[in-house]
Amino acid sequence: MSRSRKRLLTACGIAAVVVLCFAYGYFIEPYWLRVNETEIRIEGWDPAFDGLKITAVSDLHAGFHPVDHAMLRRVVETVNSTEPDVIVLLGDFVSNHSEMSQVRMPAAEIADGLTGLNARLGVFAVLGNHDGFYDTDLLAGEFEKAGIRVLQDEVSVIEQNGKKLRIFGMIDHLHMGGWKDFNLKKRRALATAPAEGQIIVLQHGPDIFPAINALDTFGEPYKLMLSGHTHGGQIRFPILGAPMVPSSFGQKYTQGHITENGKHLFVTTGIGNSILPFRFMSPPEIAVLTIRTKTE
Repeated sequence: MSRSRKRLLTACGIAAVVVLCFAYGYFIEPYWLRVNETEIRIEGWDPAFDGLKITAVSDLHAGFHPVDHAMLRRVVETVNSTEPDVIVLLGDFVSNHSEMSQVRMPAAEIADGLTGLNARLGVFAVLGNHDGFYDTDLLAGEFEKAGIRVLQDEVSVIEQNGKKLRIFGMIDHLHMGGWKDFNLKKRRALATAPAEGQIIVLQHGPDIFPAINALDTFGEPYKLMLSGHTHGGQIRFPILGAPMVPSSFGQKYTQGHITENGKHLFVTTGIGNSILPFRFMSPPEIAVLTIRTKTE
């Protein structure tokens, strides 16, 4: 076989692999809705809430490939099948057009698609940066009609076995204009106003995690933060990881369970896509977290 023919066959082989990867990333992986179960053991976690099951969903970007009405119903059915104690929705429900105030699926349709989510202790949501570019009040209003409690710098208290647990939903710092107007002292006052119970923080993006820890913002009661936003990188490669992560910390908070200074963070890879209609080695995820009291 001539050298030129070998080059041609090699080029054709590479082209075929590239085409197959694109096809997989568009037609297959975005529809692969996996349930990822994780046990998080926290030192000092209130034994009254030992075994608390939290199911987390983030980054639907409804209306953008592949999240249509059928996918929303599939998400609801899958989430309910995990039999959670608490459901948390971690923002970026909308998918914006280039004109950020326009979305591919109206808020009322997204809320209708999420109707029926059911958890023993409640369904809670925070809004993301894309939601902030659109209309947070409109989204919150539609979600409340669907039985979803939207927390915008607000605390909701749940009770179990005679004890209380505070869920503090923070307004996303990105749609607050970055760090400029993001007053952590104010949020400490908001989070700790109901003075009883440990604190779980819901925040769309994970980048605020080290700032909260460094300042010990919420004190000893704060144990866990749940976030999305990163999409797990959305496109990942072997060895290299995710070349583009929407985080100031690179790949540090891309996905999964992270522990720093005794505080815990879980970042879910989310459901939908942003900018590009592809996922590669970062499949959509419904995260099921079982929170345990850490013992020696």
